[in-house]
Amino acid sequence: MLYLIADWLGFEGIFNLVRYQTFRAGATLITALFFGLIIGPRFISMLRVRQGKGQPIREDGPQTHLAKRGTPTMGGLMILISLLLAMLLWMDVFNPLVWACMAVTVGFGFIGFLDDYDKVTKRHHAGLSGKVRLLGEFAVAGVASWILVSQISTDVYLPFLSGRVIPLGPVYYLFAALVIVGAGNAVNLTDGLDGLATMPVIIASGTFAIIAYLVGRTDFSAYLGIPYVEGAGELAIFCAAIMGAGLAFLWFNAPPAAVFMGDTGSLALGGALGTIAVASHHEIVLAIVGGLFVLEALSVIIQVFWFKRTGKRVFRMAPIHHHFEQKGWAESTVVIRFWIVSIVLAMAGLATLKLR
Repeated sequence: MLYLIADWLGFEGIFNLVRYQTFRAGATLITALFFGLIIGPRFISMLRVRQGKGQPIREDGPQTHLAKRGTPTMGGLMILISLLLAMLLWMDVFNPLVWACMAVTVGFGFIGFLDDYDKVTKRHHAGLSGKVRLLGEFAVAGVASWILVSQISTDVYLPFLSGRVIPLGPVYYLFAALVIVGAGNAVNLTDGLDGLATMPVIIASGTFAIIAYLVGRTDFSAYLGIPYVEGAGELAIFCAAIMGAGLAFLWFNAPPAAVFMGDTGSLALGGALGTIAVASHHEIVLAIVGGLFVLEALSVIIQVFWFKRTGKRVFRMAPIHHHFEQKGWAESTVVIRFWIVSIVLAMAGLATLKLR
């Protein structure tokens, strides 16, 4: 809205600041943080009243989690409201890349909301069936992929190798959808401890804010040997909105959590990261920056595969953060150490921009 007004006024005077993506990214982060902190207390109180007993806690999970009974879920709605309000205020409303990211964020958030609602109303941790969820996710991701491919090429760029691409052609639609859906579910699996998913999402978003800004600049992209995507710099503003909304949520999600983000938040944020990676042509780098999410997802896949074949478990419990809890690590220890891993992986992901 403000960008549209500034453009209408010819970016005269103080409105000239709005022309710069770096300024709007900072303003978006602060705006999303402000909105989140303002609506948080009343929103959490409303969730407590409406949900009663809060999110169901698995009886077969770590026994320390039983003390969290009564904590409300669907806190991801706070993130989505803060994020969308900030974006609508500062974004370039004519940028299709941003609209594709917003479509996935809202679409995945809605699927996650239905899943959370099913858990709360039925007092069971299962939620929607996996087939229904995946069908909905691929439908949303498919639409987003169609929007994105109208703006970007169908090549997959390889990190560490300048100018090397894999031309996928029409197959890229499926590849893009898989990246988006995979990212959404990987973050969803990571969201099992207070603050565990939130901070790595913030770290990954900050990393991709830098990547998106560089990809959207002809000078920087040419110097670094990375693909140039027109309009991708606007995605840095979207990443900043995720960071601001995420920080506001973390204020209330810090141990002991007053609210859980639920699938409403984790699916939406993961899907958003996947879409940003596709839009900026850094899909493979997402696997490095979001390596923690990949590890969490792989631990579940390995556990299920090996148990079905042998009847034995590789990990004491999956996802892997529960494995370390079962080994005696305190929840705060697991969370902080995983945050450190996320920071290291983010640095490794940024290093791919130069190591070519």
